[in-house]
Amino acid sequence: MVDVIYLIPIIIVMLLIGVAVGFLIRHFIMARRLQKAEQDAANILDEAVTKQKEILIEAKEESLKMKADVESEIRSRRSELHRQERRISQKEENLDRKIEAHERREHSLTAKENEVTKSLAQLEEFKKKQVHQLELISGMSTTEAKEVLLTTVEEECRQDLAQRIREVETELKEEADQKAREIISFAIQRCASDVASEATVSVVSLPSDDMKGRLIGREGRNIRALENATGVDLIVDDTPEAVTISCFDPIRREIARLALERLILDGRIHPARIEEVVAKAKDEVAAIIQTEGEQAAFKSGVVGLHPEIIKMLGRLKYRFSYGQNVLTHSIEVAHLAGMIASELGADINIAKTAGLLHDIGKAADQETEGPHAAIGADVTKRLGKSIEVSKAIAEHHGETDTMSVYGFIVAAADAISSSRPGARRESLEQHLKRLEALENVALSFPGVEKSFAIQAGREVRIMVKPQDIDDLSIVKLSRDIAKKIEESLEYPGQIKVTVIRETRSVDYAK
Repeated sequence: MVDVIYLIPIIIVMLLIGVAVGFLIRHFIMARRLQKAEQDAANILDEAVTKQKEILIEAKEESLKMKADVESEIRSRRSELHRQERRISQKEENLDRKIEAHERREHSLTAKENEVTKSLAQLEEFKKKQVHQLELISGMSTTEAKEVLLTTVEEECRQDLAQRIREVETELKEEADQKAREIISFAIQRCASDVASEATVSVVSLPSDDMKGRLIGREGRNIRALENATGVDLIVDDTPEAVTISCFDPIRREIARLALERLILDGRIHPARIEEVVAKAKDEVAAIIQTEGEQAAFKSGVVGLHPEIIKMLGRLKYRFSYGQNVLTHSIEVAHLAGMIASELGADINIAKTAGLLHDIGKAADQETEGPHAAIGADVTKRLGKSIEVSKAIAEHHGETDTMSVYGFIVAAADAISSSRPGARRESLEQHLKRLEALENVALSFPGVEKSFAIQAGREVRIMVKPQDIDDLSIVKLSRDIAKKIEESLEYPGQIKVTVIRETRSVDYAK
């Protein structure tokens, strides 16, 4: 216990000594750190002073360099200003010299003008004296002499002008006829096409006559279903192993033909199957129409057509006019129009496009009223074709008041394609009716005795009564008959009207 009491003061003293020693050590460390910080600060200050001196030196050098550059630029500008001043001084001197020269020339011209004025006055005085003497000699005034001279010159010029106009008209007509013949013959020589082929009915062969009964079905339900689905008339008669499809719409007739052939090959013939096969045939015909339209545009070299125009163009594959396939005819007209346009120097693309689409209205005339030329013009204009193309389509039958160059080109190509040998054909009944109508038109005029349609309706020869019609009147009669034929009849190509007047005198020697 006594040892513990003695140890406590000792421990306290040792703790105080430790605290004092720690305080001294800490003070020593802080002093060393402070000394080091002061040394670092001094070093940083020295470095800053050194860098400041370097920056000042660099700035001074840069300012000296900039000063030298500025002084150099000032010197160069001063020298340039001196050169400009010298050049301006030279120009001012030249301008002064030119002004002096112009002033001298102006004085000279003024003097000459005065001399000319005096000379003109003298000439006018001399002219008045001469005119006065001429009036005394001729006994006419100046106004009367002018009128006589103008009248004489006007009559001579009028006669010469009329003569020249007749000569020019004759020359131009001969040249135009010759050029037209050359262009048309050249186009025809380069064009080779098929002859006419047309059918208003389609005949489908049957494997046996027993198939007719299956086609008719119980109480005629199969044939009625086929007719209702296709819109055609199915004729089952005594023709062995064949049935006839009759319809004025060639597209419906083609759909019915394809459907009937597939039903015969399949053998399953009932109303449900008929509707299914007819639907497939319609899709197939629509694809054929699209392909034919694209092929026609490709063959004709016409690009950029609207899809609806392509579709309408393909429908022309199944249209015929006097036995001539309308699509083949349109391609032929496109080629001919392009050839004629190249010869005339017109735009070949416009001519080809108008030629290919000139009958496009025939693909829509069942839904739209009006002539096919006007319908085609409206359709092409609505579907984005140029005004020239639409106008040429509307003009190619001469149904408009005006006629553009492309209208003439398409009309000429259409006439060539339609009237060439083998292009068209018509039934015997239609042919006879057309010839009879042609003869009746001629017989409707007074003074006509007989009329004969010859050369398959290409010419009509008319015999007139000589006591009623004289030689001068037959010219007017032929023109009137031709005009009435144009107004009242429809015909391909042109018709020649020949009027014959014959006077016979008979006597007998006894």
